[in-house]
Order: sequence, then structure tokens, then C-alpha cells
Amino acid sequence: MTSKNLAKVLANAALSKKAFDITILDLRKLTTMTDYFVVCSVDSDTQARAVADEIKNESLEKGESSVRKEGYSEGRWILMDYMDVVVHVFHKEMREFYNLEKLWGDAKKEYVNDEPAPKEKTIRTHAKTDSSKEPKKKTTRKKTSK
Repeated sequence: MTSKNLAKVLANAALSKKAFDITILDLRKLTTMTDYFVVCSVDSDTQARAVADEIKNESLEKGESSVRKEGYSEGRWILMDYMDVVVHVFHKEMREFYNLEKLWGDAKKEYVNDEPAPKEKTIRTHAKTDSSKEPKKKTTRKKTSK
């Protein structure tokens, strides 16, 4: 699995446990330490652990496993290192404080949410009709009196 696909799988796993403000940061042109950060927010320590557990389960189903996990017992900032993808599950206040998106401000960002993608607008075209087949309209002229 490519690192980009893994980042998307892990982001969607976080989304399935109601993490929010999920952002994938593409760091490939900025550093060699990893390809992507997946950054998400949660409202509680319990939710942070639930999100981390779901990410772990989903990654194992895909044949991937993290090489390191930090912060799980505290649940304020859980870091999961998959080598080419690093996941940050932040309690919302911690995320605001560390502000990784600003620190890595030059990174290309992709936002992940559960809103449906906007539908493409259908462009309707009208076939041009052959004017010779259309009935001719009668025109009347007003007669002017002399």
C-alpha cells in the first residue's frame, strides 16, 4: 500500500470514531522523516483512545502496523508512527497549542470529512433544430392609413 493510501485509510478510521478537523499533510517535499501526517481532533481522552484503537485495528486489517505509539494512557496527544505516515490524535486544546498545521505551513493539505462530495453539475445541451422543419410563424403588418 502506498503511503498516500495508508494516510487516507488511517484518516477514515479516525473519522469513523467521530474525530474531527482531520487533515492530511503532505510532507514529501519538506522532509525525509515521513511522507504524511494525519492530524485529527477529539473532545475527550476516552475518544482519543477509541480513535487510536480504531486506527490500529484498521491498519492491521490492511497489513500495516505502527512501529511506535506514544501518549495513549494520557489520551491528550496520541502519536502513532507508521514510518511513512505519522498519525496525531489531539485533544482539541492540545492541537491548538502545538498547531502542527502552522509549523508545517508549506505542506499541501487534504481535508477529510464525512460530508458528501458536491455533485457535479449536469450541463444540459439543447440540440439545434433544423429551422426548415419548424412551422413558419405568420407575421402581420399594420396597415397605415393615408
